[in-house]
Amino acid sequence: MSDPKFIIVTGGVVSGLGKGIAAASIGHLLSSCMKVVPMKLDGYLNVDPGTMNPIEHGEVFVLDDGGEVDMDFGHYERFLGVTCKSLSNLTMGKVFDCVRKKERRGDYLGKTVQYIPHVTDTIKEKILNVAKEEHADIMLIEVGGTVGDIENELYVEAVRQLKKDVGEHNIIYVHLTYVPVLANVKEQKSKPTQQSVNLLREKGIQPDIIIGRCSQVLSEDIKEKISSLCNIEKGAVITGLDVKNVYNIPLIFYHEGILDIINKKFDTHITPDFDKWGKYIQHMENPSQHATVAICGKYTKLEDSYASVIEALRQSAAYNGGGVSITWVETTDIEDGILDVSKALEGVQGVIVPGGFGGRGAEGKVAVIKYAREKGIPFLGLCYGMQLAVIEFARNVCDLHDANSSEINPNTRYPVIDLLPGQKDIMDKGGTLRLGGQDIVIKPDTKAYSLFGGKARLRFRHRYEVNPEYIQKMEERGIIFSGKAPDKDIMQIMELKHHPFFMATQAHPELTSGLDNPNPLFRGFVKAAMGV
Repeated sequence: MSDPKFIIVTGGVVSGLGKGIAAASIGHLLSSCMKVVPMKLDGYLNVDPGTMNPIEHGEVFVLDDGGEVDMDFGHYERFLGVTCKSLSNLTMGKVFDCVRKKERRGDYLGKTVQYIPHVTDTIKEKILNVAKEEHADIMLIEVGGTVGDIENELYVEAVRQLKKDVGEHNIIYVHLTYVPVLANVKEQKSKPTQQSVNLLREKGIQPDIIIGRCSQVLSEDIKEKISSLCNIEKGAVITGLDVKNVYNIPLIFYHEGILDIINKKFDTHITPDFDKWGKYIQHMENPSQHATVAICGKYTKLEDSYASVIEALRQSAAYNGGGVSITWVETTDIEDGILDVSKALEGVQGVIVPGGFGGRGAEGKVAVIKYAREKGIPFLGLCYGMQLAVIEFARNVCDLHDANSSEINPNTRYPVIDLLPGQKDIMDKGGTLRLGGQDIVIKPDTKAYSLFGGKARLRFRHRYEVNPEYIQKMEERGIIFSGKAPDKDIMQIMELKHHPFFMATQAHPELTSGLDNPNPLFRGFVKAAMGV
């Protein structure tokens, strides 16, 4: 394909409809024979989501190149099988910073710098540069927020202008909207879709495809009505069905005919490959065995805070031919004495303590880890979860009763977790952690070696590490640091030998897990939880 094609995904009516999954599902249908490069345009003024509270914004997804990006990139990587790059996450903070720097350099030759054309031109420049640098066949661009939000007005205008720049035969506009079914009349309603599309058309964009998010398959009548009132072919009105398993969405879109519309507009002959995908979906929906896993953290009020952990568990269960249920444990409740740890973990076959920052809920997590270690429950610690597992071991096995992290207690007598040397003089918070993909050397004759072999590459997001001063003492008492950085004395994976499965990593293995290739740590953990 000589010139790249562009698919623009916008949303209307309400936020949270699932634009990211819809975009990723479209990309999945195209990815078997095209290079699909996803891009997300976010309206917030933060440079990236790295300093945002996960309860407000959801999970921070870390890319291999060290970029902290929107959680939708997790969907992109899982559905498309790609490794995304930081340039593909464009925020209005980045856009305005770029425009400001250009103005200071005198790039605008003394002109008054305005939203149009200077900001919109910068947005288009960023999009086209990614397409060129990545040699994209198809640029899959998700515009964050909903049409009508003041935060994304400039993005909507920029992608409207893009049609003239790339040619009308090289661009498709997809609009995701909401079709409610009112309980009192039990009828699908098109009015929210009509109003959303009218608002989009006021901005100068006529959608080529409308995806109606609904709890039911859209009826022929409602498709006809949307077609007539939104000036679109009936076949281009697609059901975005509510599903328990998001991996079914590409198949639903395919059977609704979305690929036929794309092939016709782009004059392509794309056919998807569902062989492996379908096999794992079958395992998910018809599991031969099952495990209940407790995720024990302090951001449990918003499950999106742990989106990649959830998906890695589901993928690993399917890989092992089974299914998984999740029990949420708010560790601040354990810490405050509201919830007893034995009651919280009653009936679970595995325990995960995920990443996080700060002291709130930390003692509750330590209590959970101690219980899992002593009761022989399979345990997996992620990032902060590894640090707290080391603290628990130091306190209760090595008799370092005041052991802690200097992040939690700067005056602790035994700082078994301390700042990385390169982090001690850093004052800024955003983008300053040890971030991105790092190689790990695995020690032979360990559980980690049986899962990864001699080396692994995982993604990191941390500022603190296991204090080297205490490594020998902890190893003498039975802890095994089975993975470390190849060029520094930084411990990356730990495990206990005489336990069904007790492993933790300073990394975030959930970020490199896919449906057809779950991360080995999650795979091994779920297998142990299932008892197979």
